[in-house]
Amino acid sequence: MVGIKTGGASLLALLMALSSVLPATAQGLQQGWRFAPPPGITVVNHPPRHALQLQANTQVNPVFLRQVVQYPTSERSGTLVVDTRAHFLYFVLGDGRALRYGIGVAKSGFEWSGTHQVTRKAEWPSWTPPAEMLQRRPELPRHMEGGPNNPLGARALYLGSTLYRIHGTTEPWSIGQNVSSGCIRMTNADVIDLYERVKLHSKVVVLS
Repeated sequence: MVGIKTGGASLLALLMALSSVLPATAQGLQQGWRFAPPPGITVVNHPPRHALQLQANTQVNPVFLRQVVQYPTSERSGTLVVDTRAHFLYFVLGDGRALRYGIGVAKSGFEWSGTHQVTRKAEWPSWTPPAEMLQRRPELPRHMEGGPNNPLGARALYLGSTLYRIHGTTEPWSIGQNVSSGCIRMTNADVIDLYERVKLHSKVVVLS
């Protein structure tokens, strides 16, 4: 820590120095100057596309909160295993462990299973309801840009050539429920965490 003398002359000199430095610094920031942060501090120099609307954990059953669990499996690390009956998604870590997330899954009549790959990743994805969904729910918008009010939430992982996605939600209370038209729902915080871990072409196994 640097000590500062509070004597009249020293204080005056300090104020004069600051008065000359601060305007230049402000001007430099406007012109795009970059300043190295102190050691151990990471600075993000661009704002997020949308501010994340925090979803209180009180809206999610504690059983479905993200956690590392024992998970013996023959699947390779990095594989996603979706257990729709138990409402859990497992990100395989290896060594008999997995990161487990709570999920919302398909309602009755919309269940499916199979093996796919992650073919696309999107931040704050836009949403275009398919024609069959619009027939069931004509009040839905024909298209919605990404944002905090978009039902796909903060991130989306697209599965193969299907219309199914693993995505966030504006309804965190639906985690642990059978509510969707086939997509896998996660809280926005969880889908952001998963998004950063998953690579394109990762294997996804959906169990019925």
